[in-house]
Amino acid sequence: MMNIDTIETISPIEIREIINTKKRFFNTHTTKDLDFRIAQLKNLIAAVKKYEDKITEALYKDLHKSYEEAYLTEISIVTQEIDLHIKKLKTWAKPKRVAVPIHLKPSRARILYQPLGVALIIAPWNYPFQLLFNPLVGAISAGCCAVLKPSEFTPHIAAVMEDIIAEIFAEDYISLVQGGQETGELLLQQRWDMIFFTGSTQVGKIVMKAAAEHLTPVVLELGGKSPVIVDETANIPLAAKRIAWGKTINAGQTCIAPDYLLVHEKVKDELLDNIAIVLNDMYGEDIMLSNHYGRIVHEKAFDRLAGLIENENIHSGGTLNRKDLFMEPTILDKVSKASPVMQEEIFGPVLPVMTFAELKQAVAYINSGEKPLALYYFGKKDVAETIIHETSSGGVCINDTLMHISNHNLSFGGVGASGMGSYHGRESFLAFSHKRSVVRTPTWIDIPFRYAPFKYFKMFRKVI
Repeated sequence: MMNIDTIETISPIEIREIINTKKRFFNTHTTKDLDFRIAQLKNLIAAVKKYEDKITEALYKDLHKSYEEAYLTEISIVTQEIDLHIKKLKTWAKPKRVAVPIHLKPSRARILYQPLGVALIIAPWNYPFQLLFNPLVGAISAGCCAVLKPSEFTPHIAAVMEDIIAEIFAEDYISLVQGGQETGELLLQQRWDMIFFTGSTQVGKIVMKAAAEHLTPVVLELGGKSPVIVDETANIPLAAKRIAWGKTINAGQTCIAPDYLLVHEKVKDELLDNIAIVLNDMYGEDIMLSNHYGRIVHEKAFDRLAGLIENENIHSGGTLNRKDLFMEPTILDKVSKASPVMQEEIFGPVLPVMTFAELKQAVAYINSGEKPLALYYFGKKDVAETIIHETSSGGVCINDTLMHISNHNLSFGGVGASGMGSYHGRESFLAFSHKRSVVRTPTWIDIPFRYAPFKYFKMFRKVI
């Protein structure tokens, strides 16, 4: 196993050579061949299935993820993505004919989808396998070469992913670089054709600033405080179950986890009591003994979360074990808007609760902050449409949480402070592609109106 303290920082010379080998291979045009891309995708899915046990074991060691959770939230999402790209790639990559206005005829126009080049993919620690390999699928599908940088905070799965990449891909095509913050900074200093980053908004700003030095396009998948609204018309037992599930997957360390709860004052007590009951049903009376409940990634994150519940009104939960990095799902009732827990993305199993008497109060509060990565509403369909119309977020679930990420036909991405660009399915292919416009004009005719001294300008103006 790798140790964070013993990972050697790669040198700038080594990084530049890694990039140069990718550029040389890209310039052979091998990756532009669709059959080559499909073959690489098939190699990748075969390797994921071959390494499934090692992947799940590593995720348990790093984050205490159960086999079931690791498969559902990491492995299956990647394999479904690969399957879709294998099936649809030739359709997506087909040149697109577009209409030509009458004044440009008999020219013809089309859009070509070409790979951007050499991409850098930086993944976080919370879903370390899915959030590194899912963007990789898009890079392969589009015909790019790639350098992958996993998080140093999940060393077991980082080592497994390195083995997978080294086994199935030529080093001058796709490779993985281990390292900590210093390595990440060195990577960002280089010139890339595209950077795909998943992580915090704070680091996203650093990535975007570094990319701006070279005018490098970026996709930033960030986060934010994703609200969940529960109206008095909601199915309370079902809402409780789905909120509890969405909040406790990966011990709340999910970028689209329900960050805080806005609940109608008439149903608050019923909802909170139901959530506490559901948590007991899912994980048992002693949640620490459950094989299906995760752990906080490291002590620094644990201490931050512990500080957020200090001096708050705990409705249920609150048990901490720093040695085991265990934090019980904790509901905070009667939270103030000025509370520290409401000032930053929580990224843990803490659910602060505020009430509203009228829905417009909840909408106004959401709109007073940064645009979140996700928004969840439990209640009637017509009210849901009003909320969608009056708010902005990366994605939305009605009467559910998290599930929009599992549909590969939906684009996934943030807006404003929660990110820019999107991926999943065809959007992943497009994220790593350049849409190149091509006009082909015949030589058998040459219309004189465009040339000086513009003899036919008055007649031409009537046409355009």
